Amino acid sequence: MIRRTTVVFSLAAALFSSTAYAAPIELTLWHMEQPPHRVARIQELMDAFNASQSDIVVKQEPQNWGEIYAKAPAAISAGSGPDMLFAIPDFAPILKDIGALTSVADFVTTLDAKHKFVPSTVEAYSYDGGVWAIPLYNMTMNLWYHKSELEAAGINVPQTWSEWEAAATALGKDGKFGIGVPANKQLYTDQTIYSLMVNGGASELYNEDGSLRFDNPKTVAAYEFYGKLNKLSPPDSTSWTWGEAEACFVSKSCGMIMQFSVISTYDTQGGGDPADLGIAPIPHAEGEEGNNTIAYANAVMLLSKDEAKRKASETFIAWLLEPEQYGKFLNMEPGLFMPVTEAGAKAESFWSDPMVEKYKPQIEAAIANGKNGKLFGFTSGRTFPSIAAISAQNIIAAALQDMVVNGKDAATAVKDGQAEMTAASK
Repeated sequence: MIRRTTVVFSLAAALFSSTAYAAPIELTLWHMEQPPHRVARIQELMDAFNASQSDIVVKQEPQNWGEIYAKAPAAISAGSGPDMLFAIPDFAPILKDIGALTSVADFVTTLDAKHKFVPSTVEAYSYDGGVWAIPLYNMTMNLWYHKSELEAAGINVPQTWSEWEAAATALGKDGKFGIGVPANKQLYTDQTIYSLMVNGGASELYNEDGSLRFDNPKTVAAYEFYGKLNKLSPPDSTSWTWGEAEACFVSKSCGMIMQFSVISTYDTQGGGDPADLGIAPIPHAEGEEGNNTIAYANAVMLLSKDEAKRKASETFIAWLLEPEQYGKFLNMEPGLFMPVTEAGAKAESFWSDPMVEKYKPQIEAAIANGKNGKLFGFTSGRTFPSIAAISAQNIIAAALQDMVVNGKDAATAVKDGQAEMTAASK
């Protein structure tokens, strides 16, 4: 039982009057963090917030990424949508375009003055004269490996694509696979193939005039190399999502995978030896500089048009971003969710988590890798709304699946992918 106490939050008090309403305002949050331990941590925080005052009650309704692009607009049109909804940059334009979003620029400015947002996380939601969501956490893709396996094979951590292919080949023996990369028409494949594109000079999907440039030689080269990695992966990787990749890695059936984080699964199912868990930037193509990665500034959108509910939503988010709570929120999945504020990056509630303490070097490496983070459609300083339709249909992944599963050569798959993108953008 959580003891009911009165907690005064100066920012929250400025945003919401606790004496204006006789009955609690009920808020519903939709999010796509479905794993039970994440749902449990969000509930723990909601319980603490609900117990801290008597004016607002927040509840959660977990959703999934496979349905949300269609489900959210339909629910909003029917008047049954949530008050708050988690977002990634390429999802927000869908709801903005149907008039579901109102700019939160003033609220973000207030929060920024207190906590200092990482600028890129706000920029991903800043266009058309407004800010359309409040950043909550960052995610970056990394290369994970078992140090002992690389040492036993006599190979170094790969830095380039040729070294990567050689390492995956060397690790693929005795019934094991050197690497595991997906080829499913799904968001995870969007993320992994784009992580190669940004390391092969193909980070831009658009030209400056807004026309598509997906079909270019460097994109084709990234797809061709990805095909080589997929041939070194388990046969069922064509149907993988994130969970299957993690399971392959922690069971040591896969020598390497690309993933945002494997820490929780590795700790509970993979032996839990932090000294053997390796993390590195995604290797780059020969001739390309730096080690880039895909990065998602996850945020929360405010959907309610009711002023009281909107202010109540702001009160809850302001409370959540306070360092005392914020670290606990991020650590619903240690090593996966990274701070988007300077205050959060220093929060004791973040660094004092036992899992974070145990895997501190890996988490520090993930934060460092994220400094070179990019996201398709959000790399040129401009935002092209059509990226929402491209992402919703997983066209980047579909082109990869056409190559791996349907047997198209990389050039044809990429060319056809651009044609699908063009059609989706109309």
